[in-house]
Amino acid sequence: MPRPQPLRVGIAGLGRLGRRHAENLATRVPGTALVAAASPVAEETAWAAEALGVEATYPTLEGLLAHPGLDAVWLATPTAEHARHVVAVLRAGKHVFCEKPLALDLAGCRAVEDEAARHPDRVVLVGFVRRFDPSYRRAFEHVRAGGIGRPFLVRSQTCDMNDPSGFFVRFAPTSGGIFLDCTIHDVDLARWFLGAPRPRRAFATGTIAVHEGLRAAGDVDNGVAVAEFEGGGLACFWASRTLAHGHDTETEVVGTGGRITVGVNPRLDRVEISDALGLRNACTPTFWERFEDAFVEEAKAFVAAVREGRPLPLDLRDATEATRLALALAEAQRSGRVVELGG
Repeated sequence: MPRPQPLRVGIAGLGRLGRRHAENLATRVPGTALVAAASPVAEETAWAAEALGVEATYPTLEGLLAHPGLDAVWLATPTAEHARHVVAVLRAGKHVFCEKPLALDLAGCRAVEDEAARHPDRVVLVGFVRRFDPSYRRAFEHVRAGGIGRPFLVRSQTCDMNDPSGFFVRFAPTSGGIFLDCTIHDVDLARWFLGAPRPRRAFATGTIAVHEGLRAAGDVDNGVAVAEFEGGGLACFWASRTLAHGHDTETEVVGTGGRITVGVNPRLDRVEISDALGLRNACTPTFWERFEDAFVEEAKAFVAAVREGRPLPLDLRDATEATRLALALAEAQRSGRVVELGG
């Protein structure tokens, strides 16, 4: 029996995360061939050709979409372009993966949903990578099986190690702010564990503890938030850019019959050191060390959905709802008021 042809994938965007996706697609995702890459930065496309053996490179997404025989496109382009780029890929007849968030406003999310509805044969996946992490998957299955009774409260955090280079300050004007960039992962997890309820009300506040340069963009480097959902579910969130010890992602789900936690100790490995300073372990320095395998599983799931029709753990509606609540948190933080979310 002849082996099936690999899924021919092109990637647009080869920045900090785009390079990681490109390396995975080229070397760690069976059944795929990374055949094309696009970036307006010449040194980035040169890297793709030289380091990964990508056969064709383009300065624009439009050029990439014209590449012969392309099956799917991986989007790691600037956040403000996500919605427009997903629509362009769908209109070109390709399957599409897009990094989170889907858009910086609800209009963009809904434009993607409308376009996707016109192409029901196309797979669209937004990169909420924690749903593909083995620990989060195991926790979700335990909750879904009734292991903690009825879940009613999620407490979740996305906290980055302090980066004195100022990367997040430079990124702030186009990121959508800390809640849309970071907390949106926790928002998606809360909806996932609570059974996908719609948010009713939100409040958030924040402070600048270290990075004064964020003030010009109206952003903060630490934010906390509370959300209420239909059906009585609650969620508490914390996002930070300033931790000293490393990247620290943690989630707790409380139910009527118990609780379950993921990532309480953000350990890098299983080594523990005991000496005159006490008992300690090394921590994950960035999100990549924590979720590297989850990014691979995410890509594998996308390929399986395209080639075999396997279901995905989230859809565009989930991405829109996560954006809706994250935008409400950002509004609450700026205004200092509770935000009521309509239908």
